[in-house]
Amino acid sequence: MQLTSIDWAVVGLYFAINLGIGFYYARRASGDVGEFFLSGRSVPWWLAGTSMVATTFGADTPLVVTGLIYKQGIEGNWLWWSFALSGMLTVFFFAPLWRRAEVLTDMEFAEIRYAGKPSAFLRGFRAIYLALPVNTIIMGWVNLAMAKVLALTLGMGKLQAVFVCLTVTLIYSAISGLWAVLWTDVVQFVLKMSMVMLLAYFAVKGVGGMDGLIQKVQESDALRGTHSLQFFPHTGESFFLSFVVLLSLNWWASWYPGAEPGGGGYIAQRIFSAKDEKNSLGATLWFNIAHYAFRPWPWILTALVALVLLPAVGDKEGAYIQVMIRFLPPSLRGLMLAGFAAAYMSTIATHLNLGASYLVNDVYRRFMVGDKPEKHYVNASRVATLLCALLSGVATLYMDSISSAWRFLIAVGAGAGLVFILRWFWWRINAWSEISAMTAAATISLTLQSSLGASVVRALHGMDDRLPLAVLSTDDPHGFAWLMLMTTGGTTLVWFVVTLLTKPEPIEKLQSFYDRVRPPALGWSRFAPPEALAANTLRWNFAHWVLGFTLIYSALFGIGNLLFHRVADGLLLLVLSASCLVLLFRSLNRQNWSMFR
Repeated sequence: MQLTSIDWAVVGLYFAINLGIGFYYARRASGDVGEFFLSGRSVPWWLAGTSMVATTFGADTPLVVTGLIYKQGIEGNWLWWSFALSGMLTVFFFAPLWRRAEVLTDMEFAEIRYAGKPSAFLRGFRAIYLALPVNTIIMGWVNLAMAKVLALTLGMGKLQAVFVCLTVTLIYSAISGLWAVLWTDVVQFVLKMSMVMLLAYFAVKGVGGMDGLIQKVQESDALRGTHSLQFFPHTGESFFLSFVVLLSLNWWASWYPGAEPGGGGYIAQRIFSAKDEKNSLGATLWFNIAHYAFRPWPWILTALVALVLLPAVGDKEGAYIQVMIRFLPPSLRGLMLAGFAAAYMSTIATHLNLGASYLVNDVYRRFMVGDKPEKHYVNASRVATLLCALLSGVATLYMDSISSAWRFLIAVGAGAGLVFILRWFWWRINAWSEISAMTAAATISLTLQSSLGASVVRALHGMDDRLPLAVLSTDDPHGFAWLMLMTTGGTTLVWFVVTLLTKPEPIEKLQSFYDRVRPPALGWSRFAPPEALAANTLRWNFAHWVLGFTLIYSALFGIGNLLFHRVADGLLLLVLSASCLVLLFRSLNRQNWSMFR
């Protein structure tokens, strides 16, 4: 793709703006780690929420959506659409609780919820686990997406592309902490959403408009025997995979960045940074509505164009970039490249900041050097940010598929999610519950994906020994479904037995946690005052949760139906979505936006 001097000037201006924001906030972030990682807990809801939205829109996202549509059509997006249920749990059940916990990182939660050496071990173990292998995998696939973009547009090699992108992002995220990440996220979100919408417009126009696209997709489906335009899967195997597994299990059982059961990760970090409980709830609500209801359709339309124009392309994820090169006017190519850089940088900057916070606050400061001035830990945070960046670059060199990495991470955490939810609602959960759940989930999942696990599955099902060993590969939808079911079942059994066989946390620790966080009294009856027991707040939380996910799915499919000229269905769903929004805000206002008081 040829870029003019004006295109390069646009790209240069974009990078200059981001670096300018970073240097502007550098002095403010140097005061202490609270400013560096949480912006002094003074962030308004719209800024924190927009930052969450920008972070989840990485350079990898439109590429993954394209790969899913090639394989399963629009219904393939249920792999991540199902997590809207988990996201709404965070909004109405967990966001106020996280804000009341007053911790710097979600790893610090372990030592306010549990007691003694097990709690300290859990904090350090989980911080290292999430900061290094998990965070490295996430940043690795985001690097890979940007490397694909630069390879197809500028002819860069993978190593060269990763070096260039990481260097710029590292500069502003390392010197200025979360304030720069938040404000650059706003700039990046506006830019990248504008550009993917423009790309979708020109791509659809290039194949004859929506009528032409619908006709061409239907012709392609007739040849391949597929149903690419369906929002919901048919009955049979596809129904089982997408609904029985994804909708009944995936969203609460698996840990996944941005949709962690019980909240966590950079979502929790933004909640901690909010001004108060109302702002933390508003931020997560805005994030989930924008993330699931408004953003997907520009990616989907461009992916459908790729499907009909490049049916036999080798790199299906990279087909999105090929559509961009083919249809985007030359005058917008520099902006589009800057838009991809924005998508990349918003995600990487957040994960660099988050990974560094775990390493410094939950490992280095907690277990190694705990008596130094604040400036020492700010400098240590910058070193940790550099370490996370280097590890992510190495990981990228060993990756080929973004969607495979997505599925792998979901499968490795399957089953542990229920513990992360119940630790807020059931006093009997202890530190060993979490430790055993995380260990069992990774062990069972990796074993089942090995040749040994595949052989066991074949024997249980009476399969022919000549069948491929990768029966439970995450790349195969059928294998992925069975992998999720078996990993979740085994993990749940392990952590539940471990919980019953180990001692509960000391009464004093549990009472201290309840007094500090004030979770719903149902599972804490022996620690809650009589007025809390009579309040029955879970009823309202559940009602808000139902209204929330109905709002999201109605808006998502309402917009989709309008795009595909099913006007009556689309308008009906949008009216339902708007009604849910009105009811939700009226209820929240009656409660003064405080969910548990």
